[in-house]
Amino acid sequence: MRVTFLVFTFFLNMLHGVAQDHASRIIEQLNKQSTHFAEMAQTIWNWAEPGYLEIKTTQLMQQELSKAGFTIETGTAGIPTAFVATYGSGAPVIGILAEMDALPGLSQQPLPSRNPVTEGGYGHGCGHNLFGAGSIAAAIAVKDWMQSNRIKGTIKLFGTPAEEGAGGGKIYLVREGAFNGVDAVLQWHPGDKNSASPSSTLAYKVANFSFRGQAAHAAAAPDKGRSALDGVEAMNFMVNLMREHVSQETRIHYVIKEGGLTSNIVPDYAKVEYTIRHPNVNGLNEIWNRLMKAAEAAALGTGTTVSHEVLTGLYNVLPNETLAKLVQKNLEKVGGVGYTPEEQEFAQQIRKTVASTTLPPLSQSSAIEPYSLNGLTSASTDVGDVSWVVPTAGLSTATWVPGIPAHSWQAVACDGMSIGHKGMMVAAKTLALTAADILLKPDVIPVASQELKQARGADFIYRSLAGDRKPPLDYRK
Repeated sequence: MRVTFLVFTFFLNMLHGVAQDHASRIIEQLNKQSTHFAEMAQTIWNWAEPGYLEIKTTQLMQQELSKAGFTIETGTAGIPTAFVATYGSGAPVIGILAEMDALPGLSQQPLPSRNPVTEGGYGHGCGHNLFGAGSIAAAIAVKDWMQSNRIKGTIKLFGTPAEEGAGGGKIYLVREGAFNGVDAVLQWHPGDKNSASPSSTLAYKVANFSFRGQAAHAAAAPDKGRSALDGVEAMNFMVNLMREHVSQETRIHYVIKEGGLTSNIVPDYAKVEYTIRHPNVNGLNEIWNRLMKAAEAAALGTGTTVSHEVLTGLYNVLPNETLAKLVQKNLEKVGGVGYTPEEQEFAQQIRKTVASTTLPPLSQSSAIEPYSLNGLTSASTDVGDVSWVVPTAGLSTATWVPGIPAHSWQAVACDGMSIGHKGMMVAAKTLALTAADILLKPDVIPVASQELKQARGADFIYRSLAGDRKPPLDYRK
């Protein structure tokens, strides 16, 4: 009996030692590998591949994970560049997201003045080179720690392409069940500060409305023509009137993609692209129905016909405080980003190029934002769809100089140099420590799952806002 007690005590103390020591061991490993993952992020930055065309990027990411002992499933949800890398078995199953696409027109050298690598080329203006490499660093660090300490559970790294624009890569992975059986998802995003406070985003839908009319000589036979451009303009006019009668958080944007070929021919074809955003899916659907009525009325009033094609649709992010508080604890443990004198000089110079007189202090890069419920941001992301089917939490880190906006050449410059790399490793360490915490104390999973169920409602059934359309693999071609 005493022997049994001693054995039990030994294993209990050993487990306690693993729990106490895992943070320092994981951080030490990631410190040793920081140069390697910075080089990986820099390689992806150099390639700057657009959405669904991240061929070299996804190959590099998969090779890195395969070499580390992960099993790779490719072509997830019918997307050639999407993949799922798995290590371990059994519960809990922890997913980590890794994005990879670049943005058009933002090519930029890692300099504090405008200087494209390729005029009009792609650039990592949202830092997805860092997002992908940093998440892989976290997944491999957790895997190595699990292997060394015989920790049970499963790590799944999701390679998710085409987050930007009408790509919406994650919505197709969610729709096809790629996240079925995953207990928690961790993710991060580049930014200009270090924060794990949970916030929501705007639900989002993009569609093209195509009007068809009857061509005729604009001077000799205008009565025989029916202008498709009139249909577009009538729709735009009604939607602009509608702006007074929607909630102030609603966003409606449009651009006329085609409006005719020459002014002396009544246009028989015209196309307008609409983007609508709202804090929640139900509100988005209500605005969408009103938009459809405006299109139908415009066609009726101008003697034209109208059809539409949904390009993409994203859910708003559903915050999960249970997981967010774990992320916050580990972010505080890791700390922020410190600058060398050379980085200080770069930061001061690049801030002069920002069209704002109210920039945050440079010290924001080294500070950790206090935890709070951040409410609503005006951006949108396909992480939203993931957050409605699996408890999801994330963070942002100071990969950009404080005051630098996303989707800018200045962000591209920061993403391609040491400031971005340092912020990436803050994220990698925080994600890895949080995943390890969940593996050691999986009782957090049912709490997070219950929070998700309460937030989305008992009758929730996931239905993609993109409907049954296939992934738009050619949207960047």
